[in-house]
Amino acid sequence: MAEKFWRFRRLRKNQLLRNMIAETTISKNDLIYPLFVIYGEKVKNPVNSMPGVFQMSIDNIVEECKIVAELGIPAVILFGIPEHKDPLGSDAYSENGIIQRAVRAIKKEVKDLIVITDVCLCEYTSHGHCGVLDGEIIDNDRSIGLYAKIALTQAQAGADMVAPSDMMDGRVQIIRQVLDDNGFTDIPIMSYSAKFASSLYGPFREAAQGAPKFGDRKSHQMDFRNSNEAVREAEQDIVEGADIVMVKPSSFYLDIIYRIKQSFEVPVAAYQVSGEYAMIKSAGIHGWLDEQKVMVESIYAIKRAGADLILTYFAKDLAKLIDEGKI
Repeated sequence: MAEKFWRFRRLRKNQLLRNMIAETTISKNDLIYPLFVIYGEKVKNPVNSMPGVFQMSIDNIVEECKIVAELGIPAVILFGIPEHKDPLGSDAYSENGIIQRAVRAIKKEVKDLIVITDVCLCEYTSHGHCGVLDGEIIDNDRSIGLYAKIALTQAQAGADMVAPSDMMDGRVQIIRQVLDDNGFTDIPIMSYSAKFASSLYGPFREAAQGAPKFGDRKSHQMDFRNSNEAVREAEQDIVEGADIVMVKPSSFYLDIIYRIKQSFEVPVAAYQVSGEYAMIKSAGIHGWLDEQKVMVESIYAIKRAGADLILTYFAKDLAKLIDEGKI
């Protein structure tokens, strides 16, 4: 007599059954939409390597945020492009910097939207690196002092959350201390805890105009060959006061998302970065893949790995599919 075996296909025979037992679900509450802010008025510059993504002036950013809120996406994250750059990236921590202005405008006009601000210097420095240079070396301790100033001015402008993305040692601790000392104890920190030195950032650097003028960022971004180090990075950020830890990129680092989620009882974010977006869009445009299906599958993979929040340029498309009952 043949041994008994389980017929897994019983629960796959129609869509209703498949939906009933699905282990992983996607909701709008999982999504964070990245936006690029630039000086000027009525500016909407297309990013060539990221179809559907634009650099937008503050007036257009405000209108975009209204659309995002109406779609039910709970949060945006802002990246700024300054008018002028200098060695210290002073526009990043100016009270009237591009991000600070954008935050004030959004918070005045748009309700029920969490505004997260990127805390870094690479878009603002004339050399394109993520901190203060000593020759061609980034001075870690001088740099983290500036990150604290950036986070403070962003919070003063009305940011709901700050997100240090530089990967310098100790920056979460000093940001937390400065925010607390100035009465912003309720502002969460979403730290880019495991940000890898990836080849997938090229389109972002076009969008943010933040490519380094020399060298690379391997002295501070993580070596993609390492996994244990990513867990230690996340642990250190949590000890220093991070409320949410992030893995970046996402699709090539699902094992890192899983390990960090299994190791710590804190929310984990994952950034589906510009290169991931560009590959899917390009394949869809050329007819090589079904863009919508691959987009959805990629997001489920990130969520299945353990991400609680997903930063993605597909956020609006996903929100519309959720409304249509297609996710």
